[in-house]
Amino acid sequence: MVEPADALPGHREPIFSVGDTHAVLGSSLTGPWAAGSERIYLAMGCFWGAEEIYWRLPGVLSTSAGYLGGISPNPTYEEVCTGRTGHTEAISVTYDPAVLSTYELLKVFWENHDPTQGYQQGNDVGTQYRSAIFYTNDEQRDLIERTRDAYAKVISDRGYPAITTQIGPASEQVYYFAEDYHQQYLYKIPNGYRCHANTGLALPAIS
Repeated sequence: MVEPADALPGHREPIFSVGDTHAVLGSSLTGPWAAGSERIYLAMGCFWGAEEIYWRLPGVLSTSAGYLGGISPNPTYEEVCTGRTGHTEAISVTYDPAVLSTYELLKVFWENHDPTQGYQQGNDVGTQYRSAIFYTNDEQRDLIERTRDAYAKVISDRGYPAITTQIGPASEQVYYFAEDYHQQYLYKIPNGYRCHANTGLALPAIS
């Protein structure tokens, strides 16, 4: 990871604009959303495929692609790809927990990437591809930790190394929207790139 002294300076203000309407769901990218909805931020490699996985799930109200967990303010894609902003490619997911439980949302997360690969996913190498979850409430944090521990046992029994997923509160980070062309990218470019790295192992039920 880049040290703050070596990070790019970033920008005082955003240098690009992003539309507010989800190209697939027709919902707002910024809210407001229905009462009772929750938001979580997930990083599981290239954000194109990650966002597509989640917008397809019943109970998901909105998704977006962005940059999270870094140092440089208002980064661009090109800057993030240098590894010198400290951000990971992330998605925001707003969901109705009465339709899609947080456990089911996390089950999709753990099973659809390899959380042991550190600063890469498959052939995509760099700190911007690291696995991470940023929660917005204590119930999410509890389930993240419990599902992580349960999944760690499953994959360890199959010879995988330790999980490297970064876990922390979203309140301590700034989520920056990615450029407009990244939003719902695989809806706009159906044959675009998808990273298929995963362990092939299922998250067990937890009590």
